[in-house]
Amino acid sequence: MAGGEEFELETGELPAERIAPPQSFMEQANVTPAQLQRFTEEGVDAWEMAGDLLTWDEPYRTVFDEDAGDWFPDGQLNAAANCLDRHLADRKNQRALVWEGQLGETRTETYLELSRKVNAFAAGLRDLGVEAGDVVTLHMPVIPELVVAMLACARIGAVHAVVFAGFSAEALATRMAESESAYLVVSDGYYRRGDAVSLTNRAETVRAGLDQEVTTVVVDRLDDRHQYSLGDRDHRYEELLAAHSGETVDPVTRAATDELFLIYTSGTTGKPKRVTHTTGGYLAHTAWTSHAVLDIEPSDTYLCTADIGWITGHSYIVYGPLALGATVLLREGEADQTPKTKLWELVEKHAVDILYTSPTAIRTFMKWGEEYPAESDLSSLRLLGTVGEPINPEVWRWLYEQIGNEECPVVDTWWQTETGGHLITTIPGVDEMQPGTAGPPLPGVEATVVDETGTDVDPNTGGYLAIETPWPGMPRELSTETRWAETSDVLPDSEWAYMTGDGAVMVEDEYVTILGRVDDVINVGGRRYGTLELESIIIGVEDVAEAAVVSGHEDHGQGIYAYANPAAGADETAVRAAINRAIEQQIGSFARPDRIVLTPELPKTSSGKIMRRLLTDIARGNDLGDTSALRNPEVVGEIDSATNSD
Repeated sequence: MAGGEEFELETGELPAERIAPPQSFMEQANVTPAQLQRFTEEGVDAWEMAGDLLTWDEPYRTVFDEDAGDWFPDGQLNAAANCLDRHLADRKNQRALVWEGQLGETRTETYLELSRKVNAFAAGLRDLGVEAGDVVTLHMPVIPELVVAMLACARIGAVHAVVFAGFSAEALATRMAESESAYLVVSDGYYRRGDAVSLTNRAETVRAGLDQEVTTVVVDRLDDRHQYSLGDRDHRYEELLAAHSGETVDPVTRAATDELFLIYTSGTTGKPKRVTHTTGGYLAHTAWTSHAVLDIEPSDTYLCTADIGWITGHSYIVYGPLALGATVLLREGEADQTPKTKLWELVEKHAVDILYTSPTAIRTFMKWGEEYPAESDLSSLRLLGTVGEPINPEVWRWLYEQIGNEECPVVDTWWQTETGGHLITTIPGVDEMQPGTAGPPLPGVEATVVDETGTDVDPNTGGYLAIETPWPGMPRELSTETRWAETSDVLPDSEWAYMTGDGAVMVEDEYVTILGRVDDVINVGGRRYGTLELESIIIGVEDVAEAAVVSGHEDHGQGIYAYANPAAGADETAVRAAINRAIEQQIGSFARPDRIVLTPELPKTSSGKIMRRLLTDIARGNDLGDTSALRNPEVVGEIDSATNSD
């Protein structure tokens, strides 16, 4: 496994406290122990409960084709119809989306209004030449038009590829080139902490560098703050919508195994890794976990603070909640943006039932102080959830006590871009909660923790987390194509395994504590960065000879620490500026290192390999232990001092 030989699993003190969900919640929860017992009795066929949450054009007869690795393989459906059409008879006037913009704007779309816009834009896309199977790239902030575009693509059978608005032109171009996407829907810009950022300039740069011709649709977000001109292959979103207003596009029936969307995540190769989620299994998995884990009901108002550009936004802002017919509250910008009372004011204003956010945001709320949420009425909240990274017991308890008033279960969900949806978490109306521990694998999912040889470790012992059974939300890359597990040197002794790249500890009753990444990927605030990708960019900077990137503590969360060896006589201020500039240009400003440490040498083993584990210990303030075996132990003190100096 990548990074395994240098990785040391530190279990620390495992949490012991268990907290039962409130009785009032258990009485109204969407799933019961009796329902979950079906997984014990029926095995893989029990995932029929997930499939039956959807409306099928052609009903499936097989839940899982083990030979092909496909879910609901003989079924046919359309994702947009499941998120819109089937709700219109009962709740056409119910709010589907409520949007709160960074400048204080509020917009509401009922299910009928959203359906009309999706139909009109689907007709517009088709008029531009988009056909089933074509890849349409979407590059926008969290605005309703992004949801419209995703569902319009799904309606006509096109494959959408959402690229986070903060990515640079080069990162956008790389993804469009890899997917051979000839269509781009982009907003004219977005607001970052209140400042306007142009995306049309970025789009022009991208199109100029691609081999394929690109047809572009521009969505106005900045209004009069940003003027731009249209080229021959450019179209305005509002004009396209108006031209096709009132049109109805029949949803294109798709096989359950057909692609729904592409999304890219950082891998260990230095290049973005393509993840392909399919229509039937993915939608069934996100609908079922939204129903069972997040306890979403059609009457709920639900707020997830993630960006739609990441997998959390795909699964638990768009597809899962809308498939269940809930009201989704969209908030543009980061969860922890000022004013410090804003998020809690939105919870009160919209009577939010379910709040799903990240430990990074919660740590900021803790630092700000409990007086800010105390100013708002949070009594509408029924369930709280966390996503993106492990949450420590202190932060968990603050959320449970200060936000949930000890009346809301907290689901600490573990999953990845590759899994499509939750795999390890408590079921809130069934399982006891353990602060700092994600919980057991979902019913129907088997997980194990193994050592470097693939052998199961003892309970309460750190190891490598592996999933040993297929699940409906797994991507195409784990079914009919190559299986990622086959590229790893560490495999459990089982017929099928997905090595997750996370370290974990499991106790006797299968509750899992996630320890963090063990491969060459850093998880910061729920966003994954390939260390090789970052290191390659830094080494490409003039006057930088070597570089190593590790994760360290930043406000008690993970931060990006870059260690670089500059050329003799180089201006250190200029080198730091050049490193930041290169990362901004090739990935985006959000990936800038939290700290850049310049050192004459990097610590190396006798064979000349950079000792990244030692740099991680320095960044996190851990005990460094015996460093005498290094080829150059004398540099350790200097690096430690430079890292921890102001």
